[in-house]
Amino acid sequence: MTPLIAKLLHGLCMVAWWVIRRPFERKSKRNVLLRDAMDVREKLLLGISLTGLGVIPAIYIASGFPAALDQPFSPARAIAGLLVFVAALALFYATHKALGRNWSVTLAVRQEHSLVTEGVYRFVRHPMYSAFWMWAIAQALTLQNWLVGPAGLIGFGTLYLFRVGREEALMRETFGAAWDAYAARTARVVPFLL
Repeated sequence: MTPLIAKLLHGLCMVAWWVIRRPFERKSKRNVLLRDAMDVREKLLLGISLTGLGVIPAIYIASGFPAALDQPFSPARAIAGLLVFVAALALFYATHKALGRNWSVTLAVRQEHSLVTEGVYRFVRHPMYSAFWMWAIAQALTLQNWLVGPAGLIGFGTLYLFRVGREEALMRETFGAAWDAYAARTARVVPFLL
């Protein structure tokens, strides 16, 4: 494993993320939105997350910038990061599949929206966030640069910190006691812990 191969494989995983998401994005546009929380705050949070997990690593993979902040390369660390990224992609796909027509990139409630508690949702309330945390960790392991590596943790961490409470409030408002019972028996992002 070389730094170039690690970068290219990380970039390939980023493309795989888009390939997984694209069909669900197209299908979700056919469903009628009853409520959408796409406001300035939501756009800003999505932009921050995209910058940390997408823009900064893409620039680094394409150009090597900022090479001055590269860390000494560890092949074992890069391989571990790529394995975590592949696991994140598998979880990412499973969350989309479980959500089906309920999925949305924003905080939204769709016509005939249902509370999904099966599949990967049996274990955590927000497995898609779990997948993004795994991606951010994979980026820190694979792209061994003092700026690029932690950019995903900071970018996605910002979105998570300012969004998850708002999302849970929307679910509580939509599903009431069913949401409360579900939330009481599941963790947010790490099974049995958080």
